[in-house]
Amino acid sequence: MLERAELPPEARLVRTTREFSAGDVPAGLLSAHRMAEGVWGRLCVRAGSVVFVLEDPERSRSLEGGDVQVIEPGVPHRVEPRAGARFVVEFYR
Repeated sequence: MLERAELPPEARLVRTTREFSAGDVPAGLLSAHRMAEGVWGRLCVRAGSVVFVLEDPERSRSLEGGDVQVIEPGVPHRVEPRAGARFVVEFYR
């Protein structure tokens, strides 16, 4: 199980992805990737279930509709959406 991170108080929303589903999530999100330095993310699950996985060491958290996971800059991670999942990623600086 992983702990929940918090956005820094000065972080401002700069972009939100389109809504993804289990059937159309970009391949890059399914394998280990990182937020750029200075960029924070928020995985916002709108429906269904998405498993958020941090790499090295591997830890995970299952998110349900309405749950949010903050993603810190430079930390390798991936998502594992389940059938029926709908989610967006918000980017902050």
